[in-house]
Amino acid sequence: MGFIIRLLVNALALYLLTQVYGGVSFAPGADVVGVLIAALVMGIVNALIRPVLLLLSLPVNVLTLGLFTLVVNGVVLYLVAAVTALNVNGFGAAIIGALILTVISWVLDAVVGALGLDGKSE
Repeated sequence: MGFIIRLLVNALALYLLTQVYGGVSFAPGADVVGVLIAALVMGIVNALIRPVLLLLSLPVNVLTLGLFTLVVNGVVLYLVAAVTALNVNGFGAAIIGALILTVISWVLDAVVGALGLDGKSE
């Protein structure tokens, strides 16, 4: 059940990102299935590719005191856009979109946790 809630939260976060920020959008004609597929791909990329990117960029990340993580998150969003119905208007838009997506996901996670839908007992 937690996987489905996480997928729905990610899908809602991606959808809200496209509504708030003009640099990231879904392809015309993309439906709910397209948004869910983009969220699923985002989860897979975050689970498999992002840790490798963070490990490879560790020296630069240490030098920038963690700010290079924003670039890694932008690369992840750009990769997701390359294989799904998500459109990103360049790499700078991917970095800004990843930053906004992080904030939106953080807020949605807090709401889900406050409602007790995350399955964690207190």
